[in-house]
Amino acid sequence: MQNLSLTDRILGRPLASEEEDRERLGAVSGIGVFGLDALSSAGYGPEAALTVLIPLGAVGVFYIVPITAAICALLAIVYLSYRQTIAAYPSGGGSYTVAYENLGRNAGLLAAAALMVDYLLNVAVGISAGVGAIISAIPRLQPHTLSLCLLILLALTIVNLRGMREAGLIFMVPTAMFVGTLMIMIGMGLWAAHAAGGHPRPLVAPLRERSMVQVAGVWLLLRAFASGCTAMTGVEAVSNGVPAFRQPVVASAQRSLGAIIATLVILLGGVAYLSHAYQIVAADPGSPNYESVLSQLLAAVTGKGIFYAISIFAMVVVLCLSANTSFADFPRLCRTVAEDGYLPHAFANRGRRLVYSDGICVLAALAALLLIAFDGVTDKLIPLFAVGAFLAFTLSQAGMVSHWSRRREKGARYRMLINGTGAAATAATTVVVVVAKFTQGAWIVVLVVPTLIAIMMAVNRHYRALDRQTAAVEEFLPDGYRQPLVVVPIDRWSRVSRRAMRFAVTMSDEIHALHVECERHTTSLRRDWLEFVQEPARRANRPVPELVVLKSPYRFIIKPVVERILELEREHPDRMIAVLLPELVEQHWLHYFLHNQRPEMIAMRLMRSGKQRIMIVNVPWHLPD
Repeated sequence: MQNLSLTDRILGRPLASEEEDRERLGAVSGIGVFGLDALSSAGYGPEAALTVLIPLGAVGVFYIVPITAAICALLAIVYLSYRQTIAAYPSGGGSYTVAYENLGRNAGLLAAAALMVDYLLNVAVGISAGVGAIISAIPRLQPHTLSLCLLILLALTIVNLRGMREAGLIFMVPTAMFVGTLMIMIGMGLWAAHAAGGHPRPLVAPLRERSMVQVAGVWLLLRAFASGCTAMTGVEAVSNGVPAFRQPVVASAQRSLGAIIATLVILLGGVAYLSHAYQIVAADPGSPNYESVLSQLLAAVTGKGIFYAISIFAMVVVLCLSANTSFADFPRLCRTVAEDGYLPHAFANRGRRLVYSDGICVLAALAALLLIAFDGVTDKLIPLFAVGAFLAFTLSQAGMVSHWSRRREKGARYRMLINGTGAAATAATTVVVVVAKFTQGAWIVVLVVPTLIAIMMAVNRHYRALDRQTAAVEEFLPDGYRQPLVVVPIDRWSRVSRRAMRFAVTMSDEIHALHVECERHTTSLRRDWLEFVQEPARRANRPVPELVVLKSPYRFIIKPVVERILELEREHPDRMIAVLLPELVEQHWLHYFLHNQRPEMIAMRLMRSGKQRIMIVNVPWHLPD
């Protein structure tokens, strides 16, 4: 039986590139990977709207149905738009790719930055919301809030590093449980409402309504709509990850997107209607008797028995795992942006399990910092959610309008009309969300998004400058070059320095061995040099390497060696200087702390000198166990 390393046990064996097709997702498994964020929003989207309507008391429940209907209509428009985006851009990238190719670089980077903020917040808020639900059920875990958040974050990171397909299989079960229990609740509630003529009797009485203290003004309803739009975050995920699906990728991705949107519309509509029918009102999030809208609704429809417990458990699990959508999409978005030269190229490299490991690890690290900064309680960041998502929606659909305007194929005008309607609707929603949520924290996006854009543009400037500076326009001419002048820093004669000297004589006839004078080794080195280097070279009629002893009155070691090498470079303007650095290679990493790191420091100082004619070569000596 093959012995597996610890890394293989945790992350799984490395996958060959030829195994990529086996790791692709089907339409069903794609729901578990790309749909958790969107589907889990059925648990907090209606509550977010009802929370804004608290001042209206029982009257506020009446407005949840039309508000949710408007959100579902917007969802339908976004679905039609992203369905077209998937077909037009099967290489993935979603809003970023569409905006970049059709509206220009700045629009593309704006979409990318908005999505990055949205994905990061989704991880932090999703995990903290799930942990908050756990703590509501088990209050004694309150002191361990941050630890639980970080533990779940670590688990999600490991699962996603194991591969896309494995994550999809793992998350299918909780997704099916969450959707199944809510569907059953909605079915039971609709039957009870129908039997009672639209006024069913709750099995467990919900929270009592407050008396109306405010008139339902347009601005209050717009704020409720803006809060309810948090239910739409995550629906763009499939368009970003189209290449992750099995062939035919477009059809598979469209089926997965259709299933996610249809399920979400049913859940949102069902929860909204039953909240109205059972007169469920939201509680103040900070109140001692707080109970979520979904918990009240479940209790009212099914009672607080075993089904209630299973449903709440499924909701908690899905809330915790909703961050997985970001782990699936953030690395792919970073890969696309990196391929265009606006993020470090490392983001475009796939890891051992055919996933973009750097993107996963960066997302996990940033989310951990966010959770630590807010002690695992990130309620104040929830208002930022919809800002990034709707900004991306708007740019994507505006880009598709430009895309279809240049096409003369049949149906292009009809598609352009759909995307134009979607762009107008989501742009208006973006304005409402920003204005309504600005004082609650949306102003942070105004700072963070431009900062991210500035960083991406700086990365791109660096890469463009690098390409200009390293572009080779000269031919390779092997003739006419002299041997390099070889420099070997040594402290004493040993097998390590002997190996470096033997390699040096294969490169050049002119070798300078640099030694900094010290009481311990200089005398013995002079003696050994005469016996083991100078005399054997003369007997063999070979050029004799020169031992150069450097004075160092202040006992510096690195500085005089580097200064002498730079001096040789100036004295020989027509020659390359090859610096051979002999060094020990330990078998156990702890042993490195027992030795000085002078070769690494010499190399670092020389590289920072900016001298193009100095070459650095490491000559390792491997110590046995």
